[in-house]
Order: sequence, then structure tokens, then C-alpha cells
Amino acid sequence: MAEPTIMQVQLLSPDEVVDACDEVARHILASRFRPDMIVAVARGGFMPARFLCDFLNLGALCSIRVQHYEAGASKGEEARVTIPLATDIRGARILVVDDVNDSGDTLRAARSYLEPLGPAELRTAVLHEKLVTTCPADFSAGEVRKWRWILYPWAMVEDIAQFIREMAPAPHDAEETLQRLQACYGLELTPTQLSRVVYFGGLSHALLPDA
Repeated sequence: MAEPTIMQVQLLSPDEVVDACDEVARHILASRFRPDMIVAVARGGFMPARFLCDFLNLGALCSIRVQHYEAGASKGEEARVTIPLATDIRGARILVVDDVNDSGDTLRAARSYLEPLGPAELRTAVLHEKLVTTCPADFSAGEVRKWRWILYPWAMVEDIAQFIREMAPAPHDAEETLQRLQACYGLELTPTQLSRVVYFGGLSHALLPDA
């Protein structure tokens, strides 16, 4: 009997991430909004924020931590800022950057925390925005109309390792692991990608390709 799909996952390549950052930057420039500083939402917003700094010729980059999603797409009860901003943003034009806007809770928590700090203007940007969000970003590379879990390169080891840990019964070898990731999540990993997930994800070496 075929294994059921648990959740559709789309693993983006580094080039797709850069292209999405390029698209977001062009939307920002077209809007004539010129931020003085980017505030990255840790951890997913770090890489998009760095690319946007490059594309917008901006040197000021800081961050906050908003805890909401855990490994494997497990959702916490509430999004809140747990690591605060380490600089003064009074009177500054601020761009808040994250990777994906799903429910909208993360952006809402970020705005609620930052607005009382007195920025002159505060806008938000994400690479991808889902239609289910209740707090739309000001800028994005595009809407995700058919819901799926967007998996970025910087979260591949963490999330896929968790997917594998949750498999019951546990897979016996690399071939079975690859087959079940494809059946359950639509993920087509290369042996090299699986090796990276197993090694850095602390999984059994029996799952290493050619082990």
C-alpha cells in the first residue's frame, strides 16, 4: 500500500532564494521606500536580509528573534519577541525581513514590538507570502496560492531530520528514507543532500547513502 502524503514540502535552491530576494528588492525600489536599516527576524530572515542589504546598498543590519515555529513545522502557541533589538531605531525608516509569511503571527509580533520603539516608518518584507496570512507583508516575491511548506536551504537539515525522526516505523536504510521522503512530503533529495541531513542532523549512520 502506498504511503500517504503527510505534507507537501517545496525545497528551494539557493538560486531560487536569490531570485526571490531580487524580486523583493525591485518591489521596494519601485515603491520609493528607502529604509535606513533592515531588521532581520531570526533565524529565517538572516539570509534574505543580507541579500536585500546588498541589493539596496544598505549597511545597517540588526535582528530580533521571534519564536513561533519549531523544527519540522511544529507550531508553538504564541509568537513573541524573545531576543530584543540591540540598537536605537527612533526616527529611522525600518524594513523588517523574514523568509515566509504563513499565519502572519510572526510579522504581527515583530510590528507590535518595534512600533513603540519610535521608528519614523516601518514596513515588512518576506520572500513568500501565503494566502492564509492575517498580517500581509508590504513586500514579497509572490503569493503561495496552493498551501505547501516552503523549505529554505538554511533549514534543510533541521526540518528534514525532524521529518525522518517522526517516521513510524523508522526507515532502515538510505534508499527507504529517500523513498518515504518523496512519498510523504514530495521531497526528492539527492544522496548528497540526504548524507548532509543524516550527518549534521544526528541521525543513525545506517541511513547514510552507501553506508
